Amino acid sequence: MELTINHQKKFFKKPPSSLEQLLLSENLKKEKGIAVALNNQVVPQKHWGSAQLKSNDTILIITATQGG
Repeated sequence: MELTINHQKKFFKKPPSSLEQLLLSENLKKEKGIAVALNNQVVPQKHWGSAQLKSNDTILIITATQGG
């Protein structure tokens, strides 16, 4: 399965079935301040486990940063 994550194509031999699994595989699930869009639609965190992924989906992951 091929997904585009933050404008970079990535191939998965064992594809994640949901956004939650994708974030776990990318070591991002435990981080706070993350927003995720699937095919240009923001997905609330409570729906990450049920948001199913298909080949050629586009995922944008934004992590809030602190600065001054």
